[in-house]
Amino acid sequence: MADVAQPVGILQQMRLIAGLRWRMLHNNLRRKQNRLDLIGLIIVGLLAGAFVTVLCFALFEGARNFVTSGRPAWLSLFFWAIFLWWQLFPVIVAGFGVSFDFRGLLRFPLSFGAFYILGLAYGLGDFTGLAAFCWTVSIIAGAAAANLALLPALLLVAVLFVVFNIAMERLLGSWMERLLARRRSRELFFAGFILVMVSLQLLGPLLNRYGNYAEPWLVRVLPYIAYFPASLAGKSVGAASAGNYGEFALAAAGTACYAVFFGALLWLRSAAQYRGEELSETLAPEKMGRNKARRESDADALGLLSPQVAAVMRKEIRYLLRNGFAALLLLLPPILVFALITQATLFRFSGAKAGFSSELFFPSLVAYIILILMAPAYNSFAYESAGVQTYFTAPLQFRNVFLGKNLVQVALVATELALCIAAFCYRVGMPSTPIFAATLAAIVFALIGQLSLANWSSLSFPRKLVFGQVHGQRQSGMAVLVAFGAQIMLFGISSLVLGLGRWTGDRWLPAKAFVLLAAAAVGGYVASLDALTSYAEKNKEKLIEALCR
Repeated sequence: MADVAQPVGILQQMRLIAGLRWRMLHNNLRRKQNRLDLIGLIIVGLLAGAFVTVLCFALFEGARNFVTSGRPAWLSLFFWAIFLWWQLFPVIVAGFGVSFDFRGLLRFPLSFGAFYILGLAYGLGDFTGLAAFCWTVSIIAGAAAANLALLPALLLVAVLFVVFNIAMERLLGSWMERLLARRRSRELFFAGFILVMVSLQLLGPLLNRYGNYAEPWLVRVLPYIAYFPASLAGKSVGAASAGNYGEFALAAAGTACYAVFFGALLWLRSAAQYRGEELSETLAPEKMGRNKARRESDADALGLLSPQVAAVMRKEIRYLLRNGFAALLLLLPPILVFALITQATLFRFSGAKAGFSSELFFPSLVAYIILILMAPAYNSFAYESAGVQTYFTAPLQFRNVFLGKNLVQVALVATELALCIAAFCYRVGMPSTPIFAATLAAIVFALIGQLSLANWSSLSFPRKLVFGQVHGQRQSGMAVLVAFGAQIMLFGISSLVLGLGRWTGDRWLPAKAFVLLAAAAVGGYVASLDALTSYAEKNKEKLIEALCR
């Protein structure tokens, strides 16, 4: 039978794979959980689409203005912005997007050419690639609207620039996949990445202070930037506009060389994957030692709680210590706060105090910290995996599970807030007593008010995550929407209360209002525990299915 089978071309193979992916998506939508997740992703996609559309109009007008005013070479600025977006944004959102496992395609009889082309197509099919492609088209349309004779040159430059970016992005993504194949390398890489991103917060104040000393150095570096693809793309458009076709050919050939070079490297990397490269973090065998059982000691601060709640809290703390990246994220808020406080201090010392008020900066800083730290609570069962079944077989009520998890979350947030508030008071100064008291009461309101919604979201939209891994994981779309909606609502209420205090002139009104709101939030949280216990029992099949598969 194999002899009578007709060979399948590359386009036919790609069409079959696309049809298979569509059928898998269609079948997955039979589950209510996946339909809700899709709705959340569609809403987030519409918001992202609005962002892309606004920038498309801005780039269109900017490109037309550059060409009309006789500065087509300035399009290099736009090409540089697209290049940085295309290469850096996938790294930044690596923890929020699901990366497609191309080695899974090897289960099918794909030729290497189809495998390579599918890898390139994925580079243009994700959000980053689509947004960059739309912006590139907007630049072409704007420049062509100003001078239609430039259209052929623009199309050639755009094609070469897009191919180069796709090849480089897929190559960097493949290398990163290899780098992040092991847990320790993942944690070290993202630790360095976070420190670099946080360090960028200090770039503005440093430039304001030392910009004059750095200017001569930048002048010497700028000529070398002209040999990079983004600069070559803008240079080729400028040469075509001036009628210098020899310079245009050289610049276009330079961009093509970059595209061919990175495409060849990607070809070699894809060949290694096609031959069955296996990335695993299986440990080497170790010599078996004597198994010494250790008895759990109850002589700690958790001994004051019920045994069930204390056991859940100990488990959560151990999970946090095992998950190096999650533990590392706890250092992020203090570092960010230090960067923001440093900027505020520099602005104050530089005489830019106008418009700066610690009365507004202090509540905003606290809200920023809560926004970062409360996000994981909306998927609190993410790392339970098959262990979630223990909650339904052990002699405990689910309210004890929520109490243990929430107490750990509150303790972490309280510790981080205490450190950040102390740093703020030391570097910037103590806010007024009414604002300080109102902020403390608002913390209780915002923190406890979110816990009930977070517990419900954890039961309704669970999503399994893996210890120590960031790349290729994504929260549920509906969980993200619930988190954003809850935080926007609570912070909106808090802003309204603070605004009423300033409008009425009663400086203690926000503190009084937040005390009442905090008491209501605590009462609502206590009342929700029994309801969530019953809801967990009804929802246990969906919870176990989502976390155990």
